[in-house]
Amino acid sequence: MTANLVMGIDVGTQGVRVLVVDAWGKPHASASLALSPASTDLPPGWHEQKPESWWMGVKICISETIAELKEKGAHAEDIIALSVDSTSGTIVPIDKIGRALHPALMYNDSRSSSVLPRVRQAGVNLEEKLGYAFKSSFALPKIVWLRQNEPTLFERSARFIHATDYIIGRLGGDFSLSDHSNALKTGFDLIDYRWPDFIEHELGIPLEKVPHIVSPGTPIGRVSAKAARETGLATTTQIVAGMTDGTASQIASGAVSVGEWNSTLGTTLVIKGISKKLLKDPRGRFYCHLHPQGAWMPGGASNTGAEWISQEHPDKNPSPLVAQAAQYLPTKLIAYPLMRQGERFPFVAPEAQGFIEGISDNPLEHFAAKLEGVAFLERLAYEVLKKLGAEVGETIYATGGGARSDLWLSVRASVLGHQMARPALGEAAMGAAILAASQTLYPNLDEAARRMVDVETVIDPIPHWELIYEERYQQFCNICRSRGYIA
Repeated sequence: MTANLVMGIDVGTQGVRVLVVDAWGKPHASASLALSPASTDLPPGWHEQKPESWWMGVKICISETIAELKEKGAHAEDIIALSVDSTSGTIVPIDKIGRALHPALMYNDSRSSSVLPRVRQAGVNLEEKLGYAFKSSFALPKIVWLRQNEPTLFERSARFIHATDYIIGRLGGDFSLSDHSNALKTGFDLIDYRWPDFIEHELGIPLEKVPHIVSPGTPIGRVSAKAARETGLATTTQIVAGMTDGTASQIASGAVSVGEWNSTLGTTLVIKGISKKLLKDPRGRFYCHLHPQGAWMPGGASNTGAEWISQEHPDKNPSPLVAQAAQYLPTKLIAYPLMRQGERFPFVAPEAQGFIEGISDNPLEHFAAKLEGVAFLERLAYEVLKKLGAEVGETIYATGGGARSDLWLSVRASVLGHQMARPALGEAAMGAAILAASQTLYPNLDEAARRMVDVETVIDPIPHWELIYEERYQQFCNICRSRGYIA
């Protein structure tokens, strides 16, 4: 077995995933563990999780992967490097030796809404500069809320770090560093590459309480002797700076160079890509991360996706339904399968509601029309991005549960006019593993992804479907205009 292995660690709210692959992206060991649900006895909108539970899950999963490697004749010393990804906007107050002083305020915790106007007023120049708006999901408003509502805790806190930083700190012993991917939502200036003065001068957060920032993939240390004893890792393994789970998933898809885009179709549709220039959207439908090699990584998330399948068919395997619906494609119906009120991307319409127009009482044809409706929305998203200056290449890298269906990929390819490429391992842990290899086994992230991402399926547009869907797409847009969703 090759000695050039790398490890990716993905820490989500629901579980931990650890994956070990070689320099060509071939999996050699993996482990997953579900985490206990976040605290439930909290006020509405509050979401907390104990960081120690993340570390317990990481230790168990790493130990299991090391044991699996040993069964296959490999050793912990064969793991050259590792990296970590986790939720974006989650914040942890720690003391001087890295102990969490309070449960993590999770990415979806909205208690900071009360201080958000103050944060936005103080950070208005940064918002304009980077083209985004602070939200309660961001880390910076959460820190301001703690300063205002938990002053004793705030003073005791040596630093406020992100979920990724906490796990990297437990692995290497250094809790002082973070990456610019996680730091975006804490107010880090990605253009001047510094913490802005308003954080300290106007919001009262000493800059000594936020991490030092490096680029994702930067080698920052080695596994400590203590962590090696707890996990089975070797102290020779290099730790490299991590990133958010969303950007890690994008890397795993293969979309890492300018003009490459990834559509992740799960409960919602998330679109991320690479742009030469910083894209700014005055309507706030997306924002940009900074690529480790200097390009920009715009991304946005719809409220629409595959949620309608689980909502309307909760006890059914969707694969047979998709197969049965194939005979009705292309349909004569126009659908927008939004399951709740309000849309955020590719248009902002708080009043938006799903619809299906056309005459049919056949449930399978309705199902087929909703497959098409998601594709119409996806095309509209890419057209919005193009109008704002994005370059979109020939191939869209497709991940998420909705990408498992070749038929749905055919519909999407034919609506978009782009081929759809599905990677074998389009998951965040794989992205973290590629990041681990990006400055250790390879010279940069682009090269690592080129060598390590295995595209298992490529689906081309169906020519006669393209002609039909061009007309259907225009009808979809016209209906959205008539309802006031798009201008």
